[in-house]
Amino acid sequence: MTPTRVALFDLDHTLIPIDSDHAWGEFTIQKGWVDPVAFKRQNDAFYAQYQDGTLDVRDYVRFATAAICRQGATDSIAAHVDFMRAVVQNAIKPQALELVRQHQAAGDAVAIVTATNEFVTRPIAQAFGVDELIAVELERDDQPGGSGWFSGAIRGVPSFRDGKVTRVEQWLQARGLGWDTVHTTFYSDSMNDLPLLEKATVPVATNPDARLRALAQERGWRILDLFS
Repeated sequence: MTPTRVALFDLDHTLIPIDSDHAWGEFTIQKGWVDPVAFKRQNDAFYAQYQDGTLDVRDYVRFATAAICRQGATDSIAAHVDFMRAVVQNAIKPQALELVRQHQAAGDAVAIVTATNEFVTRPIAQAFGVDELIAVELERDDQPGGSGWFSGAIRGVPSFRDGKVTRVEQWLQARGLGWDTVHTTFYSDSMNDLPLLEKATVPVATNPDARLRALAQERGWRILDLFS
C-alpha cells in the first residue's frame, strides 16, 4: 500500500523570512494600539525566549493577542488586511511559493504547521494557497452576552514544540491516517521544531538557525536555504 504523501511547512523564517507574530506586534505599535516602549521591550524579550527555547507559549499568546482582544473583531480584521498589504506580501517570495506549489502539483497533502496564532496566520496561509493550517487556536468569548471574539487564551493543544507532533497527529487521524500510513516531509528553520523534524519521514532544515544547521549536518538531513 502506497503511503499518502504529506508536506508540512513551518511558517516564520521557513516560508517567509520574517516572524509574522513579532511583525504583527510591531504593526500594532505603529497603529498606536499599545504602549510602544513597554510593548517592544516585552515583545523582544518573548522573541528571544522563543529563539533560545525557553518561551512559555500561553503567557506569550495572552500578551500577543491582548491588543486584538481590546480592539474587537471589526477593527482587528481590518488592521490585518493592512498588515498583509504593508508587511506580509513583501515577505512572500517566489521561491517559497514555488516550493509549496511543487508539492501541491505532485498531489501531496500540504499543511502549514506554525506556533503563531490563527488570527495572524490564517490570511498568510491563504496567500500561499494552503487551506490546511495547524496553528495555535484561540478561545472565543462565546458565553451568553459575550463578545464572540478572542479571549486571549489558547484552545486545545498549542502547536508548539511537542505540541506540533500532537496537532499533526490529530490532523492525520481526522483524515483516517496515521504516522505509519503517511510519508511526511517537514520544512523548518528552528530547533523548537526538533520533535516534529525527528518524527517526519524527511526532515528538511530550511533557512536553519545555527543550532539546527549544525544538527542537520551531523545527522545528514537535507538543508535548504530559500532566502539569502
